[in-house]
Amino acid sequence: MTVRGWKYQDILAISELERECFKEPWSFRTLASTFASPAFFGLTAEDGGEIAGYGGITVAADSADIENIAVAEQYRRAGVGTSLMRGLEDIARKQGVKKIFLEVRVSNFAAMKMYLNLGYAGVYARTRYYADGEDCLVMAKEL
Repeated sequence: MTVRGWKYQDILAISELERECFKEPWSFRTLASTFASPAFFGLTAEDGGEIAGYGGITVAADSADIENIAVAEQYRRAGVGTSLMRGLEDIARKQGVKKIFLEVRVSNFAAMKMYLNLGYAGVYARTRYYADGEDCLVMAKEL
């Protein structure tokens, strides 16, 4: 498994995985637009030429937001998400970030467990945050 920066040619595979993993996926256009933002950094986890997962972070001054973390079903619980998160945290540190935030569906227990194991803590909930009415938990980690 190799973790590396997003390449523009990865966007189609990332977009397909985005649709598989999320109820409210980012569009191909939104994913492609990340290349125009100097504040956005994306990573992919690649296994034998296949995108096993991806993640993205937006940096603003001394804080950052994890935008997306997704892992293909056949690669889940194998450390791919953790590797991506650690890679995004390394990018954040190099950019001078002191605190990282993320949002997670309250029903996504597997993701919450991973975030807790990585040192993130719940900060507050946003009620009816998602279009389907589900709440999200905002989590944060001091670097």
